[in-house]
This record gives sequence, C-alpha cells and structure tokens, in this order.
Amino acid sequence: MKKQHLAYPLALTALIVAGLLLGACGDLSPSTPEPEATVANVSASPLVVTDAQGRRVEFATPPQRIVVAGKSSLTIIDALYLFPQASQQLAGMVIGRQDPGDFLRFVDPGFEQKTDLAVDAGPEQIAPLKPDVVIMRSFMAEKLGRPLEQLDIPVIYVDLETPEQYLRDIATLGQLFANEERAAEIEAYYQARMADVADGLQGLGEEARPRTLLVQYSDQGGELALSVPSAAWLQTMEIELAGGVPVWKEAAQAGGWTVVNLEQIAAWNPAKIVVVSYKSDSAEAADRLRTAPQWQALDAAQQGEIYGFGGDIFSWDQPDPRWILGLTWLAKTLHPERFADLDVIEAASRFYSQMYGLDEATFQEQIVPHLKGDF
Repeated sequence: MKKQHLAYPLALTALIVAGLLLGACGDLSPSTPEPEATVANVSASPLVVTDAQGRRVEFATPPQRIVVAGKSSLTIIDALYLFPQASQQLAGMVIGRQDPGDFLRFVDPGFEQKTDLAVDAGPEQIAPLKPDVVIMRSFMAEKLGRPLEQLDIPVIYVDLETPEQYLRDIATLGQLFANEERAAEIEAYYQARMADVADGLQGLGEEARPRTLLVQYSDQGGELALSVPSAAWLQTMEIELAGGVPVWKEAAQAGGWTVVNLEQIAAWNPAKIVVVSYKSDSAEAADRLRTAPQWQALDAAQQGEIYGFGGDIFSWDQPDPRWILGLTWLAKTLHPERFADLDVIEAASRFYSQMYGLDEATFQEQIVPHLKGDF
C-alpha cells in the first residue's frame, strides 16, 4: 500500500489547507485514482445522512471521495467493503496496528492504490486528499472530528460497538453510499443469523446457561497477562446472546480491558473459558492454559472446557463484520447439543459469499488457511 505520511511546517500547512478549501492550490492530492463517474446509485439530488451522534449531515450529491481516519479504523474499513462502492470511493484510510494481511487486497484489487495515513494523522494530512467526507469513531470527535469540521470537511461518526449500534451504523453507511438497498440486505443477513442462535436457545433456562469467562491472552515479552473486556463491550454481549453468563461482568464496569489474575479466575470458577489471542493462534493459547499445572484446580480445566476463540485473519470476538461469526461459534461452543447440526466453517463460507462476494474457491484458498481457534 502506498504510504503518505505527509508533514508540513505550521505556516505552510495553513496555506495548503486554505488553498485546498478555496481551490487555489491546484491538485495536491496523491495519486489515488479519481472515482469513476459511473458509480452505481449516484444521484444529483441532495443527500442527508444521520450519523451515530444523531447529527444530520447534508451533501449536495453522494460523496465520491471517502477517507477513514482516527483510531480503531480498520473495523470501519471492513464494514465499508460490505458495500460494492467502497472499492471506487475509498480514497484514504488509517489501517492501524492490526494487519489485514491480503484480505482487503483480494476483496479490492485496487487496494494498494489507496493512501495509508498514519494513526495520528491530523487535518494537515487529511485535507490534501480532498475528501468529500471523513468517517471516524465517535470517540475521535473532539480530537479530530471538530478540527476537520472547522475546515468545512464533512465528518460522519460511527460506533460499531454493539449489535444494535452495528445495524444502525450499517444503515448510515447505506445512506452515505446512496445504497440503502444493500444496507437492508446486510441487516437482514445479521438479523437472520441472530435469530438462528435465538431459535436454537429457545426454552433454555437460567440454570442451563454456563458460567463463562472470556479472557484475552498475551505473552509479550515472555510475561503472561490475562484480561477481561468491559461489561459494555461486544464480547460480553456475545456471551449473553450465545446463552452464557459472563462471570466477569460485575468486575468490569469500567471501559477497556481489565487485567485479572488466577486467584480472581479461581474465585469465579467458570464452567467454560474462551480464550482470545490477537498475536497468536487462540487454540495454542487455550492449550497452554488447559495444560498449565496451576490451572488444574479449575472446573473448566478438569472438564476440558477451555477453548480458543474462533477467527481467521481477525479474531471473531471484535466489533468487525465478523462478530456475527463469533456469535455463531460461541453458540456452538457453549451449547454443542443444541447446535449439533451447525457447521461453523460452512457458516463462515456463506458469510464471505453474501457479505464480501467471495466464491467458494477464494474462501478455501484465502480464508480457510487462516482459520484459528478450536472448531
């Protein structure tokens, strides 16, 4: 991917930004191809988009140059590529710490031509891309969104943190692309998959919901660290939607990941443990915990109920479009008897077909080799 970590002295930055806004500086944009005029569903009528903050942002015509900026941007980019217009209209983006591997490259053959911005890119790096709109997470509003708005660069905020927010933000992206039909298709897919899980759990009593721990495993620098997600995060909700009881919920009311020790885990004594590992295969991480001598007193270890969370290029626990696969995997893992006929890998194949248009051969060649976790 072409790197464009642009930097200018302060005075020159002001001149460049002002010139861009007045059209007086010529073409300073990088060599990202201009989107073709034949993009589907483009209308000459005004477009009004309602974002995650309830703001109504008006465009004279549907935006044709989209930039994604700020932290936690890759989940936004993956959501944008659920829409066919993304390959033509996405001009620049922040990838951040998680490497998408070759995934976006075979979804979009022109991906290498997009401009890759630094995580801390500010208005002086974003403005030269001449964006019609910049999309970012709501928590970036004060640091990045407001300065861009002061330059008359439209900003759309998304959250993508809970199932409800996810479907709402997909509808917002459908408005932005002037492709609400595709947004409705995506919502219908997610609603149907959630209904499949709910149907499989129908009649499940509270006593049959296993006490479950979701823990992030990290051994960077040779030191083992375990942490649990915030009670308000998607991971906690996935456990509940999949028919489990998140044992850490009361202890994780603050935002972010909370470090926990074995003593605390022993006090919870969960019946099942699912292990997330962002830097290694979660199945290997789960096996290390499963066989560690100090874990043998736990019921989950004794019963062989420690599992590596399912994933491929990304772990399926995150608020990325793949979270619906995470819910599917969890339902099968927590209640194998109720989902005996569910083939999670087959479900993943359907996901990539319906959400990203990948055929079975591409799924087998590009996704299956990256599958991680216990299936």
